[in-house]
Amino acid sequence: MNSNPSVQVKQQSKGLQALLTNETTLYIVKRVLQGLLTLLFASFLSFVIIQIAPGDFVDTLRQNPNISPETLQDFIARFGLDKPWYEQYRLWLWQVVTRFDFGFSFIYNRSIASLLVERIPATLLLAIASIMLTWLIAIPLGILSAVKQNSIIDKILRVLSYLGQGFPSFITALLLLIFAQNISPILPVGDMTSLNHGDLSPIGKILDIGWHMILPTMALSITSFAGLMRLMRGQMLDVMRQDYIQTARAKGLPEDKVIYVHALRNAINPLITLLGFEFASLLGGAFIAEFFFNWPGLGRLILQAVIAQDIFLVMGSLTMGATMLIVGNLLADLLLKAVDPRIKLENLK
Repeated sequence: MNSNPSVQVKQQSKGLQALLTNETTLYIVKRVLQGLLTLLFASFLSFVIIQIAPGDFVDTLRQNPNISPETLQDFIARFGLDKPWYEQYRLWLWQVVTRFDFGFSFIYNRSIASLLVERIPATLLLAIASIMLTWLIAIPLGILSAVKQNSIIDKILRVLSYLGQGFPSFITALLLLIFAQNISPILPVGDMTSLNHGDLSPIGKILDIGWHMILPTMALSITSFAGLMRLMRGQMLDVMRQDYIQTARAKGLPEDKVIYVHALRNAINPLITLLGFEFASLLGGAFIAEFFFNWPGLGRLILQAVIAQDIFLVMGSLTMGATMLIVGNLLADLLLKAVDPRIKLENLK
């Protein structure tokens, strides 16, 4: 082992230089910078749209006869609502950047950061569970449909996929809600936990949350499952017609190895690129499931904030939602690179 300090410094310097010039590192830095710029434009556009919309939270307060004009003026001055909209945006953006402070929620009477900390895990839990369920079911069925092309199994699966894609998320959620109410109390129809959740053991708490996740996860998964299964089937059929698959069969390789090693590896790559978009669509559509099943997530929080015209809560929720979408797309690209090292990250759009 070389104990020369100068040699060790040179080795550390080379290691740091290699890390900084690594393709993955440069790609992550580039995407993070693009993401920050996207968040800046998204937050500005959201603030402008909120200001253009008629009425605000102060108008709602004015309708309350129990609130005196003096109290109303103090409220306006406290939150800077008497300043021009661009000055309000500048102050809000500065406190977010410097202190990670998204402001104060009018309707909840507490800091927005604390609300986001509570709601984001619930939405992420629902979205990740939906993605896992979708992929665990759709990928095997898509492969089965391709392998059994034009058979009875293939026709049944194709009909199921058409039916699944034909149902909007809100219709699916409504049907599941009606079904759960008819078999109650087998499946819970609202909230994230039971009334006695605090008295349960750690394992019991996990099972309780999982029990409440069944219906909203299914509501999010059905449409995604149908589309993903069709994509998997199409990709597998396309790959299985390639010359290298025919060559592998001609060499006498077992059919299972041809399908699950050679064909699947190449067929699944385009689906991984869609993972980020799927994550984005789940976050965008999560408020439907959260609304129907009273799930305390970010989507429901945004809906309540928009209805109440709670300007800073809307801004904080939209900003964190956009951040989650950007991170989801970045993770999908990195996962694709990990699955297939031949892919150049710089070629991904």
